[in-house]
Amino acid sequence: MSSQSSSARLPNSSSHLNIPQSDDLLWQTLFMGAIDATVMVDSEGQLVAVNPAGCRLLGYAETECGGVVQSSSLNGVIANALTCQLLVTLDLATLRQRCLTHGQTTGEISFRAADETIHDLEYVATLYSSDNYLLLVLRDMTQRKQAEVEIRRLNAELEQRVAERTAALSQANAALQEREEQLQLAVAREQLLSSLTQAIRQSLNLEEVLTTTVDQVRQLLKADRVLIYRFNPDWSGLVAVESVVQPSFSVLGRTIYDPCFRSAYVEPYCRGRVVAVEDIRASSLNPCYVEFLESVQVRANLVVPILQLKPATLVSQKPLHTTPGEVSKRALPENESSDTTLWGLLIAHQCSQPRQWHAAEVDLLKQLATQVGVAIQQSELYCRVNELNVNLEQQVLERTTQLQQALDFEAVLKQITDSVRDSLDEDQILQSVVKALALELGVDCCDTGIYELDQTVCTIRHEYTRSLPPAIGLQLQLITAPDIYSQLLQGQWVQFCPIAVDTVRPIQNKYAILACPIQDDQGVIGDLWLFQDRDLSFSELEVRLVQQVSNQCAIALRQARLYQAVQAQVVELERLNQLKDDFLSTVSHELRTPMSNINLAAHLLEVLMQREGLYDSETSQASRYLQILQDECQREIELINDLLDLQRLDAGIEDLMPSIIHLQSWLPHLAEPFETRALKQNQHLEIELPDDLPPLVSDRVSLERIFTELLNNACKYTPPGERISISATLSSAPRPGQSGAIAPTLLEIHIQNTGVEIPSHELSRVFEKFYRVPNGDPWKHGGTGLGLALVKKLTEHLGGTVTVSSTTGVTTFTVALAIAPPSERLRNAPSSS
Repeated sequence: MSSQSSSARLPNSSSHLNIPQSDDLLWQTLFMGAIDATVMVDSEGQLVAVNPAGCRLLGYAETECGGVVQSSSLNGVIANALTCQLLVTLDLATLRQRCLTHGQTTGEISFRAADETIHDLEYVATLYSSDNYLLLVLRDMTQRKQAEVEIRRLNAELEQRVAERTAALSQANAALQEREEQLQLAVAREQLLSSLTQAIRQSLNLEEVLTTTVDQVRQLLKADRVLIYRFNPDWSGLVAVESVVQPSFSVLGRTIYDPCFRSAYVEPYCRGRVVAVEDIRASSLNPCYVEFLESVQVRANLVVPILQLKPATLVSQKPLHTTPGEVSKRALPENESSDTTLWGLLIAHQCSQPRQWHAAEVDLLKQLATQVGVAIQQSELYCRVNELNVNLEQQVLERTTQLQQALDFEAVLKQITDSVRDSLDEDQILQSVVKALALELGVDCCDTGIYELDQTVCTIRHEYTRSLPPAIGLQLQLITAPDIYSQLLQGQWVQFCPIAVDTVRPIQNKYAILACPIQDDQGVIGDLWLFQDRDLSFSELEVRLVQQVSNQCAIALRQARLYQAVQAQVVELERLNQLKDDFLSTVSHELRTPMSNINLAAHLLEVLMQREGLYDSETSQASRYLQILQDECQREIELINDLLDLQRLDAGIEDLMPSIIHLQSWLPHLAEPFETRALKQNQHLEIELPDDLPPLVSDRVSLERIFTELLNNACKYTPPGERISISATLSSAPRPGQSGAIAPTLLEIHIQNTGVEIPSHELSRVFEKFYRVPNGDPWKHGGTGLGLALVKKLTEHLGGTVTVSSTTGVTTFTVALAIAPPSERLRNAPSSS
């Protein structure tokens, strides 16, 4: 309501309300225009005055309270109602007393207005001093109260939302912190795994790798103690390495044995069992095991097996997944592979308080245990490789030593072999063998015994001794040591240390003895015995050397004995040959005179018969008998002459008379008699000599004898209608013993006939004395059998060679003579065969 309207009704109101006229207009204006409700009550508790704001506050129309309604009864009713409401709500006496005491008083009340609405009022009570009225200034606090309630409600909701948001933020922050810790742990785990892997690759020192592992794991997990527990073969265990936060927690080097571990835990751990205990006091562990853990200051532990792969096995490992909400003691998923062996345990301990083991920590220890297993296996493999290398080097050294010894023995064997083969003296062979073996093997004694033919007695023939008494010449009955000699006679070597006293030598000390038979394909000849200190033994190489030496010794002995037998035979043959030569020489000389007389008598008989007319007819028996007598006499004379010539050539008393011979004219003249003979026998004799042949310096008589025998032999064995040819060629060949020197010119003269062939196996014997090719003289021409032998001797006497070759239907004799000046030819002529 505006102030103007209030002022218009103030007089009426003031009059009606009996406002004292002494108050000035200003007071009335303020009273009527106040925004706050103002009520004036007298001492009797009756409403004296109320401003328009009060009417509105109390729930009445302004006209009803402000004089608009003129009925006094109605106004009285309203005034009484207002007074009654105030009296009910306010303790006027108490307010009046407080105002008297303090000047004014304030408070709050709840008031039910006429429209039945309840208002929260704030009042200020003051005594109006002139009339002793109680002036109440009322202000409606309902909306403010409602706003405050709403504000409080909103504040409560806001505080709740803030609390919920704060809780959510705290939870998110905790989750972030946990995630950050997990990331930090993961990074640290990766760094630890990387550093451990690098350490494993860079170092093969297992102690260093294990120590580094437990140190880094303890620092990463912030555990009180981390250790590696290694199992012994009996499944007891030793704390191999550890890392502790303080020395009092140390259990390094402690051995722990659990008799139930093998039966209850080995198999699960081999399959990858992992155990995490957050608090041993709140766990379901056996009380005695809890007591043991407390004795080593364990409150919480995490145990991961350290496994090793079996050889040639690949094991796939399954990841383990755990959550913080798992029970305090949990058996994690096990690896089903049984291809692993349990080496030890990787253990983390919390000694001072319980601890919850997170899945990342479990995974970390599992991965580290895997890496530790690799490191252990790698270290063991490295140690094994080193051991194998050492063994291999030792084997190589031993093998090298053996090879060197074998080479040395090979050289000794060659030396002994050369020595025994260079000698044909049996005693020298045996002595060199025993000495060489004794010196090479460093034995105390080496001797050799030779068996009698009946193999019942062994005689010690030679020995080489440094400490044993001599035993040369002693004889031993083989039956006295049947066990040893039975093996030796079977060709087996024996190595032994005798217990009984040696009957051959008075030996005080006992020796290690090697006995080896000397044998060949014809049987056992003897044996070799070697003596050395009884604490030593003969190696395989030494035994093999002795066997090879004994075999070479057997061969040498057989050769020596064969040589001796051959020498005896040679002496005997030479003696017989000498007797034969003496006989032939004597007989030849003795027969020459009678044969000359017989020949002379036959010739005189022929003259006498011709004179008597008894030789006129060639068909008469007398002439035929006389011809036979003359032919056989001539044959015997030729035989005697040939024998005497061979004797002179063998004795080297045949002198040479060298002269210059021109073959172009000499050979045709020599062949003239044979041309007539060839014509009679229907043979073709051809002479083909080059015109440029140089003159030959040689003994004419010997050369004539050579070609006469060859042409006679050709005419004798060439069938009718076949060809006999004489040819000559020049060639060069080195002289014997003059390799590299200028080759002299050789004149080769070939006597070739066709229609006849000498078997190849007979060619080497055609120049032997009295040898005839079987069925080689189909016409029975006869002969002495010494012609070709004499040709060979004469050719060699002239310094040349004669050879024979025979192919299909062609036989060729070739005489090769060196062409040289007469002086050189005379100087080089041999003086003996």
